[in-house]
Amino acid sequence: MDDKAGMNEAQDQVRLSLVEAAIRLEDAGLNRGSTGNIGTRFGDEILVTPSGVAVRDLTPESMVLLGWDGGKIDEDQPEQPTSEWRFHRDILATRAEFGAVVHCHAPHTTALACLGRDLPAFHYMVAVAGGIDIRCTPYALFGSQELSDLVLEALEGRKACLMANHGMIACDTTLERAIALAIEVEALAGIYLAALQVGTPNILSADEMAEVLAKFRDSGYGRQAR
Repeated sequence: MDDKAGMNEAQDQVRLSLVEAAIRLEDAGLNRGSTGNIGTRFGDEILVTPSGVAVRDLTPESMVLLGWDGGKIDEDQPEQPTSEWRFHRDILATRAEFGAVVHCHAPHTTALACLGRDLPAFHYMVAVAGGIDIRCTPYALFGSQELSDLVLEALEGRKACLMANHGMIACDTTLERAIALAIEVEALAGIYLAALQVGTPNILSADEMAEVLAKFRDSGYGRQAR
């Protein structure tokens, strides 16, 4: 197999993995229809889901290959990239440790984002996103550079964030890990909202969360949980 054929086969596999990931997110209730989007690093380029295509209509061929300037590599491809390509591009460009970005309109995280609230350290598993809390950005128009800039700020030292009046982003080294993190963050948001119905949840202190984060790093517990 020559290098070009090998590259084409590898790209086909990544394209298929994006379709499968989109289906998994819909089956898990984190997205529906054409909501949400996914991006992944592919060599010196980026593969993202297309704009306005329902999950069940996605095909490997409909995934859009972009350069770092946001331009389509195949200008003849009919599908357009997700309108959110900017934050996919910017996250992958500035966070070398990330290989994939998952954006969801999941019910609980979106409800919390519509309140403009961070997800605080009400449970130690909040540390799975890399810090003592999961931040929510201020509101900005979807697909805008302003939103991408706010996302980068909210993700500083984190692997997940909420976007006000919008949804959630989860990032990790691989697509599999990013999906698992998104599922975990959505579950945490659901528990937090349920706790708020009864009273004010106890919030772990910064020192207590620092102990959790250290234990995660030392034992690999957070990685194993995903």
